Amino acid sequence: MMLTLFEFIPPSLDYLLLAPFLVVLGTACLGILVEAFVPRKPRFIVQLVLAVLGLIMALVLIVWNWGSPNLADPWSDVIISGTVMIDGPTMAFWALLFGFGLLAIILFAERNLHAGATSFTSSAASVPGSNAETEAADAGLVHTEVFPLAIFALSGAGLLVAANDLLVLFIGLEILSLPLYVMVGLARHRRVVSQEASLKYFLLGAMASAILLFGVAFLFGHTGSFDYAALSRGVTFSFGDSLLLAGIALIGVGLLFKIGAVPFHSWVPDVYQGAPTPVTAFMSVCTKTAAVAAFLRLFYAGLGGMRLTWQPVLAGVAILTILVGSIIAINQMDIKRVLAYSAVSHAGFILVPLVGAATLTSGMMPGTASSVASIMFYLVAYGFAALGAFAIVTLVRSQGREVTDLAAWAGIGKRDPVIAVIFLIFLLSMAGIPLTAGFVGKYIAFVAAWQGGYWWLAMAGVLGAIIAVYIYVRVVQIMFFKDPDGPTATITQAGPATWIVMILCVIGTVAFGIVPGPLLDLLQSVSTFILPAGS
Repeated sequence: MMLTLFEFIPPSLDYLLLAPFLVVLGTACLGILVEAFVPRKPRFIVQLVLAVLGLIMALVLIVWNWGSPNLADPWSDVIISGTVMIDGPTMAFWALLFGFGLLAIILFAERNLHAGATSFTSSAASVPGSNAETEAADAGLVHTEVFPLAIFALSGAGLLVAANDLLVLFIGLEILSLPLYVMVGLARHRRVVSQEASLKYFLLGAMASAILLFGVAFLFGHTGSFDYAALSRGVTFSFGDSLLLAGIALIGVGLLFKIGAVPFHSWVPDVYQGAPTPVTAFMSVCTKTAAVAAFLRLFYAGLGGMRLTWQPVLAGVAILTILVGSIIAINQMDIKRVLAYSAVSHAGFILVPLVGAATLTSGMMPGTASSVASIMFYLVAYGFAALGAFAIVTLVRSQGREVTDLAAWAGIGKRDPVIAVIFLIFLLSMAGIPLTAGFVGKYIAFVAAWQGGYWWLAMAGVLGAIIAVYIYVRVVQIMFFKDPDGPTATITQAGPATWIVMILCVIGTVAFGIVPGPLLDLLQSVSTFILPAGS
């Protein structure tokens, strides 16, 4: 019998293009070593400096690659045996993830620096408010492991958005998710609620991952390969195959769970409410951004040949998500649950341009933004508003603890008008009011759906946006025009780190609402997904 020898082909690695991701991953690994070997007292400063420098270096490398003369248009590379694609959308989503991740890390630092009023304070006690816990807070014993956990989550998100292979997609999703399960349970006050949210998120997340893995198996059975190029060829020549349809449905469920779309949104309000507020801010932006980016690449580059199959289904999911998120948010009396259901409705608005699939190759109208560019801009607008809003939530306190009951927020606009006006700006952006980035984001999202042939979805999105306005008007009315009926909360003095986050978020929200053109042009120039040759 003659043995056939297979030649080993070493993977191609372009370390310069991959450098931003490698820096973030290396920073996370160094954070684990710091946690293990650096003494407790200096550990917080070391972890903070390491995390901030790592993310700044990653952003600098992204800018360097963006302007490198060696990367001609279209610049891209397929590395690690074709499993990872570094192209325009990858770099753009990396910039969003690492930039917003840096702001969230700064917010983590602020809460840790004020140990007596933070949700991250560590103690050996098991009863909230115990003497041992108070002593630990006074001693500044903090959960410094939140920094490497967050950086590991960002590295998983970075791998997820660059995945050009179904197995890499699953690996990136798990690296993103596992640290988040731990971070959700790190709250010191209301510890039982936090740990319950962590367990619920873990169980539902594990189920969603298993469903996605089943979808990967079905698609592999259909194409005989995990890479998106083979998937693209398979769906072109075998339209309507049952394995293919089942695989698309199951993978869609797994990714829609991470996006927080209806009917896979049940984890969102409980996890957002139970997690420490800085963790909620981190999740609301980075998790959604990574999941949306992965969804875009898979469904546009890999499953584009099945557009007529998945577009109507996602259109229904988008409408349902907008309506459910907006209507349920109206009756919520906890500000974090209001923002959680608001995040659900925003997931629906993000799906609107995704369904339209308006791209350069599908007859996009000249002078308009493609669906990918529209979604990127929407994520920028939502990221600034959500991070800024949650930063302010950390400041509203009573007896040193966060107060999220809206009844206690009554009259805050009179007691601290500066912070209240800043919060108002973020709410206006979420509502899509003109002269804010949120308005531009919604407008170009609806235009992308319209030019993709889904005019009725764009109209439904406009009606949903009108309904959603009431969510934020209600909060504004409570803050500025309602007198308190009982105990009230006060706004504690914001530290420099929180001010940095709030000011940057306000600048981004207002600037991109008034002058969105430069950012839109930049995003449009890097909005084309590229498949390997031969796809």
